Amino acid sequence: MVELNRRQALGLGAAAFISGLLSGRLAVSAAESSTLTIAFNANLPSFDGTTGPSAVNPAIQAIYRSIFDQYIGQKPDLSFEPGLLTAWGWNDDKTKVWMDVRSGVTWHDGTPLTPEDVVWSLERAGDPATGNPVANVWASIGNFTIDGQRITGDVKSFDPTIFKWMAFLTGYVLPKAYYTKVGAAGFEAKPIGTGPYMFDAYEGNSFLRLKANPNYFGGKPAFDTVVFKFVTDPTSRVAEIESGSSDVTLEVPYEEYDRLRKKEGLAGVSPPISDIGMLFITNVEPMLDKNVRLAAHHAIDKAGIVKKLLRGYGVPIDTLEAPEYEAYDASIKVGYDPKKAVELLSASGYSTEKPVKFTIQTTRGLKPKDYEMIQAIVGMWRKVGIEAEIEVYDIAKHFELRMSHKLAPAAFYNWGDAIGDPTTSTGFAMFSKSPHSAWKSDDVDALIGPLWAEPDEAKRIAGWKAVDKYIAEQGYVIPLLQYVQPILYKSTLKVTPNTSSALQPTLISKS
Repeated sequence: MVELNRRQALGLGAAAFISGLLSGRLAVSAAESSTLTIAFNANLPSFDGTTGPSAVNPAIQAIYRSIFDQYIGQKPDLSFEPGLLTAWGWNDDKTKVWMDVRSGVTWHDGTPLTPEDVVWSLERAGDPATGNPVANVWASIGNFTIDGQRITGDVKSFDPTIFKWMAFLTGYVLPKAYYTKVGAAGFEAKPIGTGPYMFDAYEGNSFLRLKANPNYFGGKPAFDTVVFKFVTDPTSRVAEIESGSSDVTLEVPYEEYDRLRKKEGLAGVSPPISDIGMLFITNVEPMLDKNVRLAAHHAIDKAGIVKKLLRGYGVPIDTLEAPEYEAYDASIKVGYDPKKAVELLSASGYSTEKPVKFTIQTTRGLKPKDYEMIQAIVGMWRKVGIEAEIEVYDIAKHFELRMSHKLAPAAFYNWGDAIGDPTTSTGFAMFSKSPHSAWKSDDVDALIGPLWAEPDEAKRIAGWKAVDKYIAEQGYVIPLLQYVQPILYKSTLKVTPNTSSALQPTLISKS
């Protein structure tokens, strides 16, 4: 018989999960040494990590990387390593690309991975009809030919980041024969990849259970079974780890992290990661007024938020480039200046007696203190003459609204750029033709446009720094901080932090 006290029951999250546990349908006991149970902070909308809005959600890449392999691998320090490709590059004049496919890899159904699978995956990703949110990136190469394990292709439009994308969002290789046979619906019902773990069971908004791939080319994983419990409420994630119901969890409130990492039987790690907390600004009223945009930025005491609300876990930032990114420019500063914010608003006819009003959207519990941080910002705005109403949504709704350009005038988001390139931070966040941008204007496009295909690397990075400076001067986005990721786990485990923020089961082992 399974006995749960009230706190443990609350911590288990969804009622469906408790029901499954009590009925014996789920073998998920965290006490089993061969099973790793993770209290995860996001749901999984789709198993296809190459299509739809969820494909570019940094929060769920850990799951995709467990089932599938990427063309090019990435180490926890963000450096690249061979994946399903063992070597890659351009020819001398960069009119062609070449890739060598790893031999001896098998899909989860036992069939061999072939260069044809890689070509099919690349061509599918570059076809806008398939729904890949960055299809234009993949469409930059094509006309592939195969000779043994080597693939050669034409550079249709030069993209200096194409090989970086092969280790990034949507860069997963899928099985041509299996997918063609079962179709999209069949693949969602039973996905297969070449990754370290194989699909076993799934219940939407409740859990995902994976089994170790004994034939994985990188060696058999440390755990026979991995269970991702989808626990989107941070308080419930705390209860999961404190009660022992889960072995590992992440993105808990920092005060709980400080408390629990000192508790006997638990340990913690809190590395800086490549994620940036930011406020998207949408080009609608009242944000078309530059004074309002800049006042909203100057009124935010980022250092105070990090120190008081986040207990020092974070780095205030004024650009969309984190210090680890190639185009980071420490000289770009906006600064906390509430007096200047008042003056800017006054110039546009606003004051505390006659405030400018708009809605700000935010998640609640996806990142530690995300909602509370927005509450604090709204309070700071109120003191200078901005009255903002908070609207809470889940991350899936954020992607839906962003892709259709329907975000509120201000919207909180956690931008992840695990490859550290400015095109995948400032570029995709600010270029009007990108489905991931909220602010859309010709002046920004004129600066960004030439940089997409700039072959001179020094000139390219200098150009992106100039773009970041201009965006800060115009107030087109409000970067807030570089995140620190709190991870709690049983002291019987060893966790290798991942700068990309992906809590991959392969980075967890028995101590």
